[in-house]
Amino acid sequence: MSVHSSGLTRRQALRYAGLAAAVACVPTQARTTPAPLQIVGPWEIVGLHPASSGYIFTRLQVAETLIGAADDGSPEPALARRWEVSGDGLTWRFELRDTARFHDGSAVTASAVLRCLEAARTPPSLLSAAPIRSMGSEGERVVVIRLKERHAVLPALLAHSSTLVLAPSSFDGTGQVRRIVGSGPYRIVSLTPPQQLETAAFEDFDGPRPAIERVRYLAAGRAETRALMAEAGQADLAYGLDPASLQRLRLRPNVRVETVTLPRTVILKLNAGISPLNDVRVRRALSLCIDRAGIARALLRDPELAATQLFPPTLAGWHDPSLPALAYDPAEAARLLAQAGWRLGRDGLHDAHGAPLQLSLRTFPDRPELPLIATALQASWRQAGIAVKVSVGNSGDIPLGHRDGSLQLGLAARHYANVPNPTSTLLQDFGPRGGDWGAMGWASDHVSSALTELARGAISSERERALRRQVASILQAELPVVPIAWYRQQVAASRRVSGVSLDPLERSYRITAMRWNA
Repeated sequence: MSVHSSGLTRRQALRYAGLAAAVACVPTQARTTPAPLQIVGPWEIVGLHPASSGYIFTRLQVAETLIGAADDGSPEPALARRWEVSGDGLTWRFELRDTARFHDGSAVTASAVLRCLEAARTPPSLLSAAPIRSMGSEGERVVVIRLKERHAVLPALLAHSSTLVLAPSSFDGTGQVRRIVGSGPYRIVSLTPPQQLETAAFEDFDGPRPAIERVRYLAAGRAETRALMAEAGQADLAYGLDPASLQRLRLRPNVRVETVTLPRTVILKLNAGISPLNDVRVRRALSLCIDRAGIARALLRDPELAATQLFPPTLAGWHDPSLPALAYDPAEAARLLAQAGWRLGRDGLHDAHGAPLQLSLRTFPDRPELPLIATALQASWRQAGIAVKVSVGNSGDIPLGHRDGSLQLGLAARHYANVPNPTSTLLQDFGPRGGDWGAMGWASDHVSSALTELARGAISSERERALRRQVASILQAELPVVPIAWYRQQVAASRRVSGVSLDPLERSYRITAMRWNA
């Protein structure tokens, strides 16, 4: 057994004045004791099911998962205080915290955990891909998971927000989640989807009592609105800020900006199952037209974020410095397009039959830099003779287009360590069927077999490094997704609050580490 325990233009000023009027409608809470910590972010509460909005409830520390994760992705105790795996890697036993309680006062039991894990196995969830033979319990304190084959990344899957554990009272008679009754240090006081949620410290939490007694979360769609709320003192923490607002906020004495580099990459998802994107020469040409250094410098205000490959340096073990960097070379792009049969005329590129090279791109404003990058890409491709129509909609439009086959291009920011072990996410994105945020109409037996072997585990570190290099090399050569920029997360924090830090895995806002300054 192994055991794991600035100055503004007049136009800008008018724009911000209009936004300020909208922000003024947000109620300001008098700073009495205990005061609510006001958090504002772009992420709406789109439903109560853990698969859709579980990350909101884990970030706000309302609900817990069976396993936690350290900043480097290694597993940590959460609801399970300890666990062990059999020598053959097929049987896992997770021992629950004896004193864990749900917010309705009931004990956290193995049967409650199992109910939630069974629900989390519904495809296309991450846990549904795990080779689970059966799940059961030994008494009410031990959860037992038996596998058909080794799956060393199981603890990472059990740390994902889609597997969060809710009390039986959260469900109605049909098994639908009707309210969120978790076991975290905060309980929900009010919930008004899709925009507002308020919590209070849970009196019977079996850990240290938080210094921040109450928390209010607000989803605000525009980055400028969130920045203005931070600037005006109407938000203590503001996430999802655009580069221009960040530059302004850094000059404000009442606000400080905290930053962390994430294992997240801005990617262009391509439908490689349709013409002309099924031709790797066209995919490479699209990539060669992208001035990543210019985008990072002018739009992101951070030259270091220009992506030379899919995996950023922060993704330890996956970033390969020996890979030839993705280049900006319009001349080589033109050569590849000509080789692929596209001819440049006065109104753009056409094939041998006179059909123009026209594509559509979907993106969304939840991450405010994406529409800006989409506009830059559109302009670069136009110079190459490629007409691209940009549509800015909802984040769900990209996975919907993947599933119904209508997506051509999608611009998104993909986090490769939402599941602390990236192998699980990569299997979801680049397995034989592709994934909502990964490959579409493309598959590689070599990539699939390498990821499967990595997921099983029980291999040497040298073999592990070789398999990761193989995956990175094939993705770089065939470009089922095109990397554009790496990613930093920023939060504008009020100086009224201390102890603010950012989770590189984006699992938690770490509210329990914060306190009000005197």
